[in-house]
Amino acid sequence: MNLERRSFDIEFRSAESRKVEGYASVFNSRSKDLGGFIEIIDPAAFNGVIERSDVLALLNHDQDRGVLARSRKGVGSLTLTVDERGLHYSFDAPNTALGNELVEGLKRGDISTSSFAFTVAGEKWTKEEDGRYLRTITQIDKLFDVSPVYNEAYEDTSVALRSLEAARAEEAASRSDVEPTEEQEEVEDEEGDTEGVEPDEEPKDDENNEVEEPVVEEAPLATIYYPIN
Repeated sequence: MNLERRSFDIEFRSAESRKVEGYASVFNSRSKDLGGFIEIIDPAAFNGVIERSDVLALLNHDQDRGVLARSRKGVGSLTLTVDERGLHYSFDAPNTALGNELVEGLKRGDISTSSFAFTVAGEKWTKEEDGRYLRTITQIDKLFDVSPVYNEAYEDTSVALRSLEAARAEEAASRSDVEPTEEQEEVEDEEGDTEGVEPDEEPKDDENNEVEEPVVEEAPLATIYYPIN
């Protein structure tokens, strides 16, 4: 599964109601540098995602500790909505040890960030003037969890980085198809210099009418090793 995670700030609205809410994703907001690229999420990226996803609200992405809330295809104790700003979520912290820990952590300011896990179905890469690449996520495939976290974890960008390498390779291939190499330019120049010049006469046979065969040297055998993934 090509799972990715990104982090955003969350809000604690009211200690009396135990309501927790914030944005799992913000549209058209440029991320920090994620390792050679930056990222934005298109406003249409979440079209149909809530209706086909089973989303958990967890603490620190740890399902083994329990579940804070849940949305099954848009229905449940976890409310997910898409508005003009992004993907909004809200839930009432349960009266459990995990829920109490979350509420206390939010009141004290120990928790101020949430992270969400997702997979991507559509993306677009563009190269910017500073040489960095911009990844636009055009379609989320599925949303898996929304998790308040104590510390902003390392952004899981391994999937995006593999996609970036593929985009760079495609760009290099397209350039090579259009731009002639230095060797090609030299050959074209030489061909232009020989226009109008009479070709040399074919070599004549010797007295025995035999032509010496050219000696062809065999190329050395090359062995290429690939790492095992």
